[in-house]
Amino acid sequence: MNWRFWEYIFHYEHWYSLMIAAAIFFGFLIARRLFAKYIFKLILAVTHKTKSDLLNYIVKSYEKPVGWLFVIVGVYIAVYYVPFLEQDNELFEHFIRSSVIIVITWGLYNLASSSSLLLMKVNDKINLEIDQILIPFLSKAIRFIVIAISLSIIAQEFGYDVSGFVAGLGLGGLAFALAAQEVIKNLFGGVVIITEKPFTMGDWIETPSVEGFVEDITFRSTRVRTFAESLVTLPNATLSNEPITNWSEMGKRRIYFNLGVEYSTPKEKLETVVKRIRELLENHNDIDPETIAVRFTEYNSSSLDIMLYFFTKTTDWGEYIKIKEDINLQIMDILSEEDVSVAFPTRTLYLNAEDESVERMNKPFNQDE
Repeated sequence: MNWRFWEYIFHYEHWYSLMIAAAIFFGFLIARRLFAKYIFKLILAVTHKTKSDLLNYIVKSYEKPVGWLFVIVGVYIAVYYVPFLEQDNELFEHFIRSSVIIVITWGLYNLASSSSLLLMKVNDKINLEIDQILIPFLSKAIRFIVIAISLSIIAQEFGYDVSGFVAGLGLGGLAFALAAQEVIKNLFGGVVIITEKPFTMGDWIETPSVEGFVEDITFRSTRVRTFAESLVTLPNATLSNEPITNWSEMGKRRIYFNLGVEYSTPKEKLETVVKRIRELLENHNDIDPETIAVRFTEYNSSSLDIMLYFFTKTTDWGEYIKIKEDINLQIMDILSEEDVSVAFPTRTLYLNAEDESVERMNKPFNQDE
């Protein structure tokens, strides 16, 4: 009987069938390579000519999934010629159908990752007023839904009762909620941030916990890039309960400082300096003319203080410090022309000769003196 079995195994017809199956499978692998190298590029060139971003996104999202679809179809057809396997096998059919579902899900997942670009295009065309911080949040939600639906379909394909699983989640919902309190808090914190819109993507924000530029917001947290180029991940529940200063919403940027001059400066010189600085700011093209204050305000411990309070028209940090430097240099020119010196902290000590002699009399006797 063993001899008959091995005779059946090594029968030339079986080897011939295996060779056909292998040829079919490798043929589909070659077709996959040709598709990736030539056909896909041709399709992409055609979609570029249509000037439709949606078609471009769909084609790019399904580039690799379609390549694996060639492999799945090749396996399915090749199995027909394999003498020891059957296409009608129930488990094999489940695997093939599940593989096709995974390929479709893969493409939809890729498309959802670029859905932010799609939503932005739609927002520009029909003026939906979708905030930029909401777009990546929606993209992640779509991905989650796509994966959840795919897993439920695959589970049903293999005979699992998904409705029973969902019912089981309902029974254990209270325990799950108690265990996931922080996750739920962060999720609702993210919803609060999105609905109230205290900031959007790319904004410069400052909170008691962090200061920097908003890079991303997820279901659980918000990522902020600091000025030191470090990435801080802040839980949404914490961020939504903190005061948030959005510096990107500034219409103009403030410059405020005190300029101290020496006490020896004559009154007339001081008045002239104040007047000329005020005229400088009023005539400067980069200074907002609505709010300019230049006043002699303080008798400080070592200087006469002139307060300067004004705003630049730009909010860009690089332009701001450039304007501030220009103002400072021109103020130096005014002080030099008026022969007025900037004060620095000083202390004057007065010694009384009588006190010094008393001090010497109170010293202990020393023969060396």
